[in-house]
Amino acid sequence: MRAIEDAEREIGVPPSVRTSFQGAALAFRASLSSTLLLILAAIVAMYIVLGVLYESYIHPVTILSTLPSAGVGALLALLLFREDLGIVGIIGIILLIGIVKKNAIMMIDFALDAERIEGKSPREAITQACLLRFRPILMTTLSALFAGLPLMLGGGVGSELRHPLGLTMVGGLIVSQLLTLFTTPVVYLFFDSFKKQKQTR
Repeated sequence: MRAIEDAEREIGVPPSVRTSFQGAALAFRASLSSTLLLILAAIVAMYIVLGVLYESYIHPVTILSTLPSAGVGALLALLLFREDLGIVGIIGIILLIGIVKKNAIMMIDFALDAERIEGKSPREAITQACLLRFRPILMTTLSALFAGLPLMLGGGVGSELRHPLGLTMVGGLIVSQLLTLFTTPVVYLFFDSFKKQKQTR
């Protein structure tokens, strides 16, 4: 589409001639214009659901803090393999939103139970959550990652359509797995200290 518009400018089409895209190209342009709104709507919907689930304004933010690392990993994978961020890549990123946030949910859920039921301090609770939830987090991440490998490496008919989906899944999962195991406890403790400071005031 960009090449067509550049050629149109080079030719010098007179103002009296009006051009427009139709069919698949028009649908593609319309979908790109609403992509950012779609991702934002998904994040807002998750925040509302998590807020109702945990009865808190803060813990959903802790869980959603895992999403940027997944997005960065997905985009880096696309850049590394010189793939465009098209519709399929965006679908992969939206899919990642659901897969990645379960890492933080596993840790936060366990830490909150340890605080409320066992009476542990936030630092002790999140430390225990990281230790005991490491194996299930690793297992679910690896199962999703191995499911994305055939999409990323496979050939045959339609493989060019599946490659961006596999790349976003694998790249996002690798980077988020490496980072969220360290960042989620930090964010959890930061918001806990912020909440205590607010209560003392």
